[in-house]
Amino acid sequence: MAAPRRICVFCGSSMGFDPRYADEARALGTLLASRGIGLVYGGASVGTMGVVADAALAAGGEVIGVIPEALGSVEIAHAGLTELHVVADMHQRKAKMAALSDGFLALPGGAGTLEELFEVWTWAQLGLHEKPIGLVDVGGYYAPLLKFADHMVSEGFLSAGYRDMLSIDSDASVLLDGFVDYVPPPRPKWAK
Repeated sequence: MAAPRRICVFCGSSMGFDPRYADEARALGTLLASRGIGLVYGGASVGTMGVVADAALAAGGEVIGVIPEALGSVEIAHAGLTELHVVADMHQRKAKMAALSDGFLALPGGAGTLEELFEVWTWAQLGLHEKPIGLVDVGGYYAPLLKFADHMVSEGFLSAGYRDMLSIDSDASVLLDGFVDYVPPPRPKWAK
């Protein structure tokens, strides 16, 4: 794939307990802007979502938020973005973020972050997109998830090729560099 123009970042509406989570969100926002890569994210001004957006904006980057109407007040929609798309629901949010992006990075986050990650991973397995997916592994945060993915492979519920769709590194720049060389596994026979 060519160098990505925009990357979708999944992350939390909370900060987490470890200050490294906010530090990495800040570093990622700055990194994307420094490479001329637009940020697509959930549109909130709180948690690590707000941190990554603010950092990208401060570094002169493009930041596009996508937030459902019902979460505009709960997650507190960010007022200073390049673009803010207000959509009807979470399904439209995920579809819009995916359509606007050339790849996906997941910072540490909660159930919502995992739900977004798992949906784009599933879509990739089904051949609905061929975009790279990376996990920014701050302090080993994603190690248990990768162990479970390996367990799915060993139990016959996930092929090793689909497991390998998830790149993982503690350094987001390594993940972005790898996105340029990403080659998706062959499309499944049922995909058209």
